[in-house]
Amino acid sequence: MAINNPYQTYKQNSVTQASPAELTLMLYNGALKFIKLAKQGITESNIELKNTNIQKTQGILQELMVTLNTDIELSRNLMRMYDYMMQQLVQANIQNDSKLLDEVEGYFTEFRDTWKQIVQQNRQTSFQQGGQV
Repeated sequence: MAINNPYQTYKQNSVTQASPAELTLMLYNGALKFIKLAKQGITESNIELKNTNIQKTQGILQELMVTLNTDIELSRNLMRMYDYMMQQLVQANIQNDSKLLDEVEGYFTEFRDTWKQIVQQNRQTSFQQGGQV
């Protein structure tokens, strides 16, 4: 009989019970985490750490791109921005350039902060209307 890791159970439940806005917030936070690790890899001349975490960040960007509804102008603008960020990640990986990672990190931070506000507003609105969070 296997004993479940409480942290893994909590983590799995937080993903499966999250709203789409909360999932997007999680993706942004994950990308920021991976960029920090990639920058650490550059600093330490650890090519594997850098490459693995840039690829994880690219995977998150691809997921964000796939979920966009390109019928909406805002989504088309986001797609262009995500595409630019993807190109910067490729160049950062090739050139071992942490300044390019800093730039992408800045964009992810802005997106994360915006989404965090959206999630909080949605929770507040839902609470005020007597709904569940």
